[in-house]
Amino acid sequence: MVEAGWTLGDRLLMITAPNLRGEDVAELQRILARLGFNCGRVDGIFGPDTASALQDFQRNSGLPDDGVCGSDTVSALDVLTRHTGSGPGVVMVREVAAVTSGRRSLGHLRIVIGEFGGLGALARQVTTALRQHSASATVVGHPDASTHADIANRYRADLYLGFEAAPEKISRIQYYAVQGFESAAGRSLGEQLANDVRQPFRASEIELIGNRLPILRETRMPAILWQLGPTAEIISHTPTLVRGVVVAIEGWAQTRGE
Repeated sequence: MVEAGWTLGDRLLMITAPNLRGEDVAELQRILARLGFNCGRVDGIFGPDTASALQDFQRNSGLPDDGVCGSDTVSALDVLTRHTGSGPGVVMVREVAAVTSGRRSLGHLRIVIGEFGGLGALARQVTTALRQHSASATVVGHPDASTHADIANRYRADLYLGFEAAPEKISRIQYYAVQGFESAAGRSLGEQLANDVRQPFRASEIELIGNRLPILRETRMPAILWQLGPTAEIISHTPTLVRGVVVAIEGWAQTRGE
């Protein structure tokens, strides 16, 4: 709620420790991306990439390149956005290009598999199967999403796939998306998983939705959080699920544009 309460111009935005977070940061990132200044993912976190993109914008606008978004910078952004379209911007365009260009085989991917409790066996078996297909894969078991994101970022993973147990029958595949931006690579991976991993679910029971959960916005690579339940049923179908996940990731890795 605190993050959602800020609008661009309400406060100074700059590098701080811990990083500033909020909807005003996300709006700044969306505008910079639309103007062609690459600030990385639109995640609402004012980190080094956002500061660098802001300084680049300030230099190009004749403003002091101090990396601080104050009233003068907001005014300059407002003037320029009146003369631009409403497209997704450079960040989303680059991510779409990454999805539709020739991708690597599993043997060239660094993958982090996460689980938040209850699905450790599934996470470990997926990790083992990926390693058997020559991928560099590691598993993270921890209840804290930020810990998962930090490990995945330090590992410089090409993708993150997290499993979260649910008490009810559910298969909800979530990728990163906010207003005006979505992770095209994350959505593509989610679609591949929904297509290739069905049992024990019917197609109508699989949800694919964009969300801004911490694990999705704090990871710097395409990320999926897959909520599965009930646990006992998921465990009984582990071998089938493992095979489907490997096929889906392999298909995603080999995707090429038309």
